[in-house]
Amino acid sequence: MTDFNVEKIRADFPMLAALEGDKPLVYLDNAATTQKPWVVINRIRDFDSKEYATVRRGSYRLGERATDSFEQTRKKVQKFINAADPREIIFTSGATQSINLAAYSFGKKFIGAGDEIIVTQMEHHANFVPWQLLCQEKGAVLRVAPITDSGEIIMEEFAKLLGPKTKLVAVTMCSNVLGTVNPVKEICKMAHGAGVKVLVDGAQSTPHMAIDVRGIDCDFYAFSGHKMYGPSGVGVLYGKYELLDALPPYVLGGDMINAVSIEKTTFSKPPGRFEAGTPAISQVIGLGAAVDYLTGIGMNNIAAYEHELLEYGTAVLSKVPGLRIIGTAPRKGAIISFTMDAAHPHDIVTIIDHEGVCVRGGHHCAQPLMARYGVPATSRASLAFYNTKQEIDHLAKALQKVLEVFA
Repeated sequence: MTDFNVEKIRADFPMLAALEGDKPLVYLDNAATTQKPWVVINRIRDFDSKEYATVRRGSYRLGERATDSFEQTRKKVQKFINAADPREIIFTSGATQSINLAAYSFGKKFIGAGDEIIVTQMEHHANFVPWQLLCQEKGAVLRVAPITDSGEIIMEEFAKLLGPKTKLVAVTMCSNVLGTVNPVKEICKMAHGAGVKVLVDGAQSTPHMAIDVRGIDCDFYAFSGHKMYGPSGVGVLYGKYELLDALPPYVLGGDMINAVSIEKTTFSKPPGRFEAGTPAISQVIGLGAAVDYLTGIGMNNIAAYEHELLEYGTAVLSKVPGLRIIGTAPRKGAIISFTMDAAHPHDIVTIIDHEGVCVRGGHHCAQPLMARYGVPATSRASLAFYNTKQEIDHLAKALQKVLEVFA
């Protein structure tokens, strides 16, 4: 058992003291979005009320200070994921836009008719649909790596898909439904051996474990601020600098050009080339505060505590009659998706909501994965380092209400 002081952590998050109706809030929908600690809330408030100005434009002192804070966040993120250079950090609106940016720019430069892109059966739509449409537009072929019943990529089948026509592999590091943590370092090594680039969707991994993009050796890595205790509307695309420098821009407009004339436009170097228009300044500043907060706690401490929660939750929920856990890979993040014989996932969510418990029901933007398991939807409890074993007990008790209603 870890000596993680979860009660001290919980005091940092004002939403966790809220009531849901007349019941204490039990928030277990962290894979969708996380709550914010005071340090993030206060940092955004202070910036907006005392320091706000646009960035990278004004030469006045207020604008220069705002720009400095903005660029300091870029350096914090670089260090947080162990990127080699702050120029490899592009601010976006979230992981979805990060992946769309990569799909558009990489696809425009490097994908042609007959080329192949590999994804897996467990991808979120955000890491599936952009590649599917790119293939349709370019006359390329989308290959889908299968998974086992427990929710692991079948590596032998993945290896068979890698070939001379493969240009890119797009894979999640941690499934938003199954919780499976994929061997992305091994995948990158295999892909690079075949001359193939790799994009890693880090939306569900970045908030829960230490990330080392150089150790993984991925070419792109995408994640969101709102899933890591920061604000919504901000995210990051990491890319190896030489690769980013070879790509065309995604969105065109102000602050991303080198020169514009009637005849032509030339573009600035990364990351500016990919950050057209006024960015989400306050949200980026808030993301920096979230990075500081997580760094202060320690990502390895967070991972160890959440693993303890996962093991406890799996044991407790497995005792609920008629409950089936979807996703039982040996290496998992703290996500427990399940179905119940007694009720549809949406009914489960509605009933336990009246007990103050927030979980998500639905296909979780992963319909190919639902088809793989032959279910239309699941209920999903996704845990964070501010959750407790008592809250998991509360969830199990609320599920008894489901059994009572549908008895």
